[in-house]
Parts: sequence; C-alpha cells; structure tokens
Amino acid sequence: MLWIKNFARISPTTSYVGNLFRNSESYTLSSRFCTALQHSETVQATDQVDNGLEQQEQRYHGLAPTKEGEKPRVLVLGSGWAGCRLMKGIDTSIYDVVCVSPRNHMVFTPLLASTCVGTLEFRSVAEPISRIQPAISREPGSYYFLANCSRLDSENHEVHCETVTDGLSTTLEPWKFKIAYDKLVLACGAEASTFGINGVLENAIFLREVHHAQEIRRKLLLNLMLSEVPGIGEDEKRRLLHCVVVGGGPTGVEFSGELSDFIMKDVRERYAHVKDDIRVTLIEARDILSSFDDGLRQYAIKQLNKSGVKLVRGIVKEVKPQKLVLDDGTDVPYGLLVWSTGVGPSSFVKSLGLPKDPGGRIGIDEWMRVPSVQDVFAIGDCSGYLESTGKSTLPALAQVAEREGKYLANLLNVMGKAGGGRAWSAKGTELGEPFVYKHLGSMATIGRYKALVDLRESKEGKGISMAGFVSWFIWRSAYLTRVLSWRNRFYVAINWLTTFVFGRDISRI
Repeated sequence: MLWIKNFARISPTTSYVGNLFRNSESYTLSSRFCTALQHSETVQATDQVDNGLEQQEQRYHGLAPTKEGEKPRVLVLGSGWAGCRLMKGIDTSIYDVVCVSPRNHMVFTPLLASTCVGTLEFRSVAEPISRIQPAISREPGSYYFLANCSRLDSENHEVHCETVTDGLSTTLEPWKFKIAYDKLVLACGAEASTFGINGVLENAIFLREVHHAQEIRRKLLLNLMLSEVPGIGEDEKRRLLHCVVVGGGPTGVEFSGELSDFIMKDVRERYAHVKDDIRVTLIEARDILSSFDDGLRQYAIKQLNKSGVKLVRGIVKEVKPQKLVLDDGTDVPYGLLVWSTGVGPSSFVKSLGLPKDPGGRIGIDEWMRVPSVQDVFAIGDCSGYLESTGKSTLPALAQVAEREGKYLANLLNVMGKAGGGRAWSAKGTELGEPFVYKHLGSMATIGRYKALVDLRESKEGKGISMAGFVSWFIWRSAYLTRVLSWRNRFYVAINWLTTFVFGRDISRI
C-alpha cells in the first residue's frame, strides 16, 4: 500500500482519490494534496464559467447590440448607388457603419457597357467601399462583411447573414452570423426582369455587374476567334457572330452603340476574314428609349441603323441555347445574347414580411421609413412609395437612388444629433422636410461619337433636348465628373485617351 500512499500525496487528482481512501486508517491527506484539490475545484468552476460564456458567444456569432458609451450602429444592406451614397454622407462621429453586401465595391453603371468592348478597363468603373467610406477600414466599430442577408428579425433589431464564398469550399464553408442594429437601411437593389420566360437565366447574360461585363467580353472575343477556325460552316459562323440585345432602354441602346463602334473600328481591322458576317440586333417590344423626347428617339433610330444595328420589334417567348423564339414564331439564332429589359423585386425583397408597394418593392413613406417596423428604412431600386402616400413610384434610375441615399444620410445625422440614433429612440424626433425628387434629365450614348441629352423634368414637360457630337461631349464630361474618386476619374480619362489613340484592347484574358 506504500506506493498508493505516495501516489496520493503527489497526485494532482480530484476528489476521486480522496473518496477511494477516505475510510483507510493508514491514509492521511497531506497539505500539498489539499492545496491541489482546492486548486482543481477552482479550475473546474472557472472552466464552467468559461464554457458558459463560450456557449453564450456561440449563440450569438456576429455583432451584439450596442451598449451605453458606444456609438449607435447603422447597418446598410447593399453597395449600390443608394447604399454607397448613404455611407459616404453618414456622420461617423455619431454612428458606426456596417455594410453587408456580396460585393465590396460600387459599380458605376453608366459606363459599364464601355468595359464590355475594351473602351474602358473594368477597374475604372469599380469603386471600393473602403474608399467611399474610410471609417469601414479604420474605425473599430465599423465593418464590411462579404455576405448576403438571409432573414430580417425586426422585433429583435437584428439580421441573419451568410457569407459569400463563390462556391470555393476550400476557402471557407458558408458561415452564418447575426448583426444587431440600431438603424437598418435596406439598399439591396433589384434583379433583372425575365418575365418568367423560359431559358433566360440559363442562356442570356445580364449587364448589371462587372462580372457580367467580363463574361460578355470573353464570350464576344471567343466567338470572333472560333469563327475563323477552318471548317466552320457558314450558318454556324453567322450564328456565332450574331450579337442579340433584348431591351431597348438606355442600357440596351448604349451597349448596342458601343458594340457597333467596336465592330466598325476594331473588328474590321483585326478580324478581316469575318468583318462582313458580324451583326447586331436590338429587340424591343415597344419603342426604344421610350422615356426620351420623340425627336431624340428618331435620331437614335437613324444613327443605330447607320451603325449597322438592326432594330426588331417583338416579344421574346422562349430562349434556347443557340436561338430565341419571338411571339410571331420567328427563330433568331445568336452567338451572344445580352438581356437588358429592366429590373424587378429581388427574391430577398419578396421574402421579407414588410409592406410592399403596388410593384412588389418595399413600401416606404416620404421619409424613407418602412411603416409598421421601427428603425428600418429602404432606399434605391428595392423601395417604392406606398399607395397611402399618394405618390407614384419613382423610376429605377441611378440618380434617384443616389439622391435618396444622400437624403437619408442627412436625415440619420439629424436624428443622431437629436438623440434619436439608438434603437427604439426615434419616436418624437423632428424629421424635417420629406424627400422630394426632381428629375435632372437623361443621357445616353448611341455610338459614333453621338449621344442624346434630354433635360426635361418629365416626358410631357418642357426643356432642352439635343443630340449629336456636342451631346456626346456633354455626356462624357458629365459622367467623368460623376465618377466618385479622383483615382477612377484618372483611370477613365486615360482609358478614353488610350482607346482614341491606339484602339480597343482585344486580348481575351
């Protein structure tokens, strides 16, 4: 038994050893063992507390509600025109800013069509969020998360999110977390409208993001190179070189104009074997550029025809891998199909149990607030006025979204200074004047150094309308000044100059 006694004296075990020999007359607990036992019990108690805290943390992965002494948190869902303009204008001495979006940049959409054909580089139209609002990179309570919002819990003032990994499971499995907010701004934009037409999602390319422009460019250059391969039949060659654009709004017309410029200047010089086979067709169910002045519309039609763009009036009934079918039964073979027929509510917006406007967008009042929930606002393409306001829904335009973002940033700053920045504290806060939108006009480039400028406040109103080279110069000057940073303005100006002197880059990278 001597070895057992010695083991008991030196072992740092817990009460199990004491119980084992409690009734043994030859065993006496030493002071060293008592000390070890007391220490072990203390460690156990500490471990239990730590485990409890760890379990509590596991129940709340993410950002917990703000506390007294901390700045209130504004959570922005989205990084489009509305969300980025709001983040730019928010007073970070009052608020912490958290942005959740599947992209870490804002896209300058008016110039996106130019990147498809190499007039501009892709980075020239992408503005990092950290440059728009530097506090996201510098302030300890401000963040950007690469994620999508999966659920909104307005009662508890928190959103549920899931990381975006682009399918790269080796990087990180999709991770779910929650973010508590004091003020929530829904600026999650809209999705391209497909009108439920079969085959659009599988076969067409949209033009809303930088990766869409990259895909269009790669597909266009691939078709050009494949068309020169020996043995390709004439019908197949004509199909590969047929570019079809569905949608006659500003995006579709501008892309068609850029594409026709690319064909007439660069393709004819560098792909001489197929220069006579490449074609562009623009399909629209009604009139192209329907929001513009009738005289400008007729001018655009004339210029597009001169550039070789074929205009077809019809409704797409079905899209197949190599052709689409119109409502009159006509088959239209294509090698590249670009879909730009406007936008509608996203699946996330549809899933929210919030009031909706007649078009299915998140319903708001004149101060961008979402009725029936506290501290929730909506701006940009995802929102629209409720019928009870008596106001018509504003168009899904960049200038509308930008000005809504600017207005709401000022409103939140006023609320924060008045002590209404925290959750549940805005009741009774003076909000000031409601949002009023005044249309500043529309512009669109149509190729061949021509553009349209329509400065009327509405289609029925009076104002200046012009077209031609001077309008093209105004269009370029206006958008160059609207690019958010001096860095990107420099990129855009250099890209335009390089294209003018050396032509467009046709490398397929």
